[in-house]
Amino acid sequence: MSAAPGQTVGPFFHLGLPYERGHELVPPGRADAIRLHGRVFDGSGVPVPDAMIEIWQPGPDGQVLQEPGSIRRDGWTFTGFGRAATDPEGHYWFSTLEPGPSSPGKPAFFAVAVFARGLLDRLFTRAYLSDPQGADALLDSVAADRRDTLIATRDDVGYVFDIHLQGPKETVFLSFPRHRGIWA
Repeated sequence: MSAAPGQTVGPFFHLGLPYERGHELVPPGRADAIRLHGRVFDGSGVPVPDAMIEIWQPGPDGQVLQEPGSIRRDGWTFTGFGRAATDPEGHYWFSTLEPGPSSPGKPAFFAVAVFARGLLDRLFTRAYLSDPQGADALLDSVAADRRDTLIATRDDVGYVFDIHLQGPKETVFLSFPRHRGIWA
């Protein structure tokens, strides 16, 4: 028996992965709602119109939630998980809450997964909030000239986090043992 060739993870996300209000971790009109948004670019700096972004995050109190209902939104329960497709200009957005640090003295971040055509597996990264406070082993391990690819910048509605799949502005992507997970 021979091994089968690898298959890419896209571009057929629109057939089964998106779900109604998947990008709304909280309703956009909620008083404490913020927007995490940005664009996905390929190695040539061209927007990727058919990528899918997933986020996992703690609540404002830093607690990683274990609430059911991530796929079937009820309109008020914050579950800490969201999924958004990019539009024709490569833009994605989430209506969510600002995450708190998941451990005392650590910076707050969104855990991010990227699915896109041409990838053999999803990519993992983090979007740390502007000016991360506290020591973080992962962030501290990244070369100083590359750390900015992991920092979401504050704007009028929340945070902007652009994702570059390749090229000179390539986002730092993570590799970790499956048993450690995104919060390790």
